[in-house]
Amino acid sequence: MMILKALGAILLFLLIALGLAITIVPRFLDRIYYEGPASDHYDGARFFNPDGDADTAASPTGGSRAGFFWRYLTGNDGRPEWPERVTVRPGKPKPRVEGERMVVTWIGHASVLVQTQGLNILTDPVWSDRAGPLGFGPTRVTAPGVRFEDLPKIDLVLVSHNHYDHLDKTTLKRLWERDRPLIVTSLGNDSVIGQTGAEATALDWGRRLAVKPGVEVVVARNHHWGSRWFTDRNRALWSAFTVKLPGGNLFFAGDTGLGDGEWPREAAAEGPIRLALIPIGAFRFVPGQMGAGSHIGPADAVRVFDRLGASTAIPIHWGTFRLSYEARETPPRMLETVLRATGGDPSRFAPVEIGAPFEVPAYAAPARRPDEARIAAALESPEVTALR
Repeated sequence: MMILKALGAILLFLLIALGLAITIVPRFLDRIYYEGPASDHYDGARFFNPDGDADTAASPTGGSRAGFFWRYLTGNDGRPEWPERVTVRPGKPKPRVEGERMVVTWIGHASVLVQTQGLNILTDPVWSDRAGPLGFGPTRVTAPGVRFEDLPKIDLVLVSHNHYDHLDKTTLKRLWERDRPLIVTSLGNDSVIGQTGAEATALDWGRRLAVKPGVEVVVARNHHWGSRWFTDRNRALWSAFTVKLPGGNLFFAGDTGLGDGEWPREAAAEGPIRLALIPIGAFRFVPGQMGAGSHIGPADAVRVFDRLGASTAIPIHWGTFRLSYEARETPPRMLETVLRATGGDPSRFAPVEIGAPFEVPAYAAPARRPDEARIAAALESPEVTALR
């Protein structure tokens, strides 16, 4: 009898603890990153996409997000295999690139080093082995294209939003302690970055910041969402960036879905885009999917490239972290097929080798625009449909 009473007390305690956890933990994990006046993309508590949130709020699989993560963690999701590790020959960038020359080194995922005008610019820097909280999350498959100790002094860091594969506090802390760079982000993310001891300038969409004479950063609209702990969803803003430069602008799309498809044209209004960094991966969450609300696939990337009017683009956000269902090489292969089928020049939007310096050509207006009929036909071609 005593044992039964003890077991009953333990069970009651566990039930109470579980109830308290369900009630308290979500609120504990919520955070207020930003407070300010309401706008067309902020309701006074959370940010939203003015072109609609239905596609970013729903699970990309059509089922529950909990189910997606469970299948992901247990490996029971039928995804194509990825290699455990990809061999990388790390590069050693020069200290500076002066004038209108532009040299780019892809570090991996959305991390890119852009050197021009005597500035070293770094986008969404992530050197950690995992992209997630408390040691959990996807493991890095492809090592960084530049060892951290071989990075030149960084002057400007652009942080697009607060997801772990884009805002890596460990890396930002190291950069801040070493270089004290100017860190520019969108509203609320400065609160997360500030937890590392680093200082960041947070701006709303459309706001700009001078970096040096002739160079300024414009925070630009894209279509995404933000969270570190699920319950803090959309407490901080997401963004793209335009860096206005002599000789043509740099555009960094951050992490984005297509949304209304107008945000690339808004970025193009800032002036000719010499180089665009456009994501192409993590677009397939069920077999045959060609894009998700939060992530563009190769077909939408071609549309974005066209609407930006960019001279040259580099595909990013693929091949480093296994985030979705497509095979590792599917995004660049599909991109090349769609570009070729639509009459575009694949050399203008081509993958670069991780760690290898790429000399960006001078700006030249794009010669031919793809049409929707050709994009649709390309997606139905045997070359594309055979890709998993």
